[in-house]
Amino acid sequence: MAQVKIYGTNSSLKSIQRQFSDLIHSCLVDSLELPDNKRFHRFILLPEEDFMYPSDRSERYTIIEISMFEGRSAEVKKKLIRLIFERSLTLGFDVNDIEITIFETPKHHWGIRGLPGDELNLNYTVDI
Repeated sequence: MAQVKIYGTNSSLKSIQRQFSDLIHSCLVDSLELPDNKRFHRFILLPEEDFMYPSDRSERYTIIEISMFEGRSAEVKKKLIRLIFERSLTLGFDVNDIEITIFETPKHHWGIRGLPGDELNLNYTVDI
């Protein structure tokens, strides 16, 4: 399980929202080995005046927060981060304009389909 929140300005992300979602999802599938049909993305698009960032970032500055079950190795998480940076270049992002944070929580901290996450029967492996 992984849920993704993407924060940025409406003017920089709205026109590429689907492409960016596809890009991020491909990174999750290739690194975390998530099934292709497990896409949980939320775009939080703000007016420019409501999104503050340092002067060494451009108007394309974007924050990506990924919440997921704990259990994946540091190498798998690093692979995910590297893939997002690498593939974001294809949409014209500079590596300075992407920041990624991964939040991990125990499965029993999640409630999904009427069950605590540790009682779910998943069709993919988390401990990779």
